[in-house]
Amino acid sequence: MALVPGIQSPTRKVPAHIARPEYVGKPKPTPYDGPEVQSAETIEKMRIAGRIAAQAMEAAAKLIAPGVTTDELDAVAHEYMCDHGAYPSDLGYRGFPKSVCTSINEVICHGIPDSTVLQDGDIVNIDATAYIHGVHGDLNATYLCGNVDEESKLLVERTRESLNRAIKAVKPGRQVNVIGRVIESYAKRFDYGVVRDFTGHGINTSFHSGLVIPHYDSDRATEVIKPGMTFTIEPMLTLGTYDYEIWEDGWTVVTKDRKRTAQFEHTLVVTADGAEVLTLP
Repeated sequence: MALVPGIQSPTRKVPAHIARPEYVGKPKPTPYDGPEVQSAETIEKMRIAGRIAAQAMEAAAKLIAPGVTTDELDAVAHEYMCDHGAYPSDLGYRGFPKSVCTSINEVICHGIPDSTVLQDGDIVNIDATAYIHGVHGDLNATYLCGNVDEESKLLVERTRESLNRAIKAVKPGRQVNVIGRVIESYAKRFDYGVVRDFTGHGINTSFHSGLVIPHYDSDRATEVIKPGMTFTIEPMLTLGTYDYEIWEDGWTVVTKDRKRTAQFEHTLVVTADGAEVLTLP
């Protein structure tokens, strides 16, 4: 059965002492004009932000079970980040009303937590980003709810594997398009669609710096990977088409054929010989 929007709870409060990103209360963020290569100090701060985001996501994921609402997942992640001095980056970003994204079954990304109840057999993605010490850490993962069919399990496992393979492909001197080439070539083995219009991105003091990381083989993604660059890789694979529609809420992206989709994400820093994941619990 296709998903429909639920009822949203009131906006959650963030304690006044927690620093807000500059975009909160504005229609859109100020464009980033800084470097994609970050200092050692910024990278260390991003490890802290990434760890908090990862632990908030894990705390919320422990609740996943039939009968739980996506709003309950949001509440747990929100409380965890605030308790650890971090601001939930999603909250107020371009007007987004909640602290994480929760994307079920055919929702590709940007699902808004609400009164929707998880059903036995669902797959659900939690996307969490934490802002602390002036930087962001961003990750997501797709989880199984109850007894999930084999086709969906394989989609989830293979999407995770596509991210792992892409991370291993990151090397200084290579072009960004190596990332999408690795993901797309792996996904094609299973006839999965690879979402094109939603990508990985540069991240640092800015939630989205302007650097674009496609998950398909793009001849336009020619920027050379350099040590110290920080960005996300977040492949979205589908059982059917990668074409999509967006709900009237302006956020929720669903596959056009309503077939299932999965996503995994980490924030990385490029090292001298590869990449380090910054979003580990």
